[in-house]
Amino acid sequence: MSDDHTHVQEFFTARAADWDRRFPDDGPVYAAAVAELGLREGDRVLDAGCGTGRALPPLRAAVGPSGLVLGADLTPAMLREAARAGRDRDGALLLADVAALPLRSSSLDAVFAAGLIAHLPDPAGNLREIARVVRPGGVLALFHPIGRAALAARQGRAITPDDLRAEPNLRALLARSGWRMTSYVDEDARFLALAVHEG
Repeated sequence: MSDDHTHVQEFFTARAADWDRRFPDDGPVYAAAVAELGLREGDRVLDAGCGTGRALPPLRAAVGPSGLVLGADLTPAMLREAARAGRDRDGALLLADVAALPLRSSSLDAVFAAGLIAHLPDPAGNLREIARVVRPGGVLALFHPIGRAALAARQGRAITPDDLRAEPNLRALLARSGWRMTSYVDEDARFLALAVHEG
């Protein structure tokens, strides 16, 4: 495991047990973001970096009983919390790295990723791997329950022009990785970028 992975695992392992208690009101914004994916009954969707699985219930509701919902995370402690919360009933939980997903090429209709982009050791390569498992025309949602300015303020830092999630930077990064950004919202209450796999 690389140093990057070890750092990410340590960060989230330390926070897993009280993650949902720290952010108890995020459910509606997750559901609203999932709605933007435009999922249909029977679709196949992955929550990449699913953490405690807060997106899994709305993803399951969107694809119905005939759909496939997967939640993948690098941190065993986060997946244990997802199962403890009963969210393994809404989606199959995979201990997996987005750098090497154990999925067939073009096997998914959509990927939802909350708070993932800041933790990717190789953003372009990792987004290419996510593109590999999504069919051409499939959709990616990069989401965070608060916007960039609010998050920076919470962390006591300033936003810089080289921020990966700034619109021009993210648009270019996605384009290099097989995606075309179709919408971008960065408000206090949410960050949501949608992209289509060009395939």
